[in-house]
Amino acid sequence: MNSEGAGRLTIVGLGGSLRTASHSRAALEVALAGAEEAGAETKLLDLRELALPMFDPEHESPAGPAAELVETCYAADGMLWSSPLYQGTVSGAFKNSLDWLHILGSREPPYLHDKVVGLISAAGGMQGLQAINTMEFSARALRAWAVPYVVPIASAVRAFDSHGRVHDDGIEAQLRTLGGEVVRVTTRFVADATLHRVVECERVADRVALAGAPRATAT
Repeated sequence: MNSEGAGRLTIVGLGGSLRTASHSRAALEVALAGAEEAGAETKLLDLRELALPMFDPEHESPAGPAAELVETCYAADGMLWSSPLYQGTVSGAFKNSLDWLHILGSREPPYLHDKVVGLISAAGGMQGLQAINTMEFSARALRAWAVPYVVPIASAVRAFDSHGRVHDDGIEAQLRTLGGEVVRVTTRFVADATLHRVVECERVADRVALAGAPRATAT
């Protein structure tokens, strides 16, 4: 993990689906590009490439891709999460990746303590916000902080081309904004360890509302 004066922040993107042309992965890549534009280094943890085994709480010693997932997430300064919406919630593959982070409970600090997370979902229909809500609950359980600016992409088939690339300028702008927002808030947290996270997140929400920034909704 970074500290003041130790160089660029590292923002890790976690997500995607198991399909080849994954909308949620394409959206995550755009958000990571936004984080890079804001000055961060980035790393993508593509769930299709990781091919994680199912988490078994009786065997909590990660190896191979599971170890990569756990250590990369723990070392990150901030994160971006992206999942498709399946049956009203996150995908099984995405939930499994979060289950693996359970083993970070024995670390000091535990879990994803005080990491800033930006949330993205891609839905075939009109209810993308449901996956966002699930991810926010998981972020809290892992002791991370989700920024108020979120990007639930509804009717994703219209926002992406046949190769899975974003071709909606408005959604691309929102995703890049999210990446930049994660970097901005993470920078403040890293620079001043005395900041109260809840208060800061409330200030971010007020700033977004006053600025009239586009906050995606499932409409």
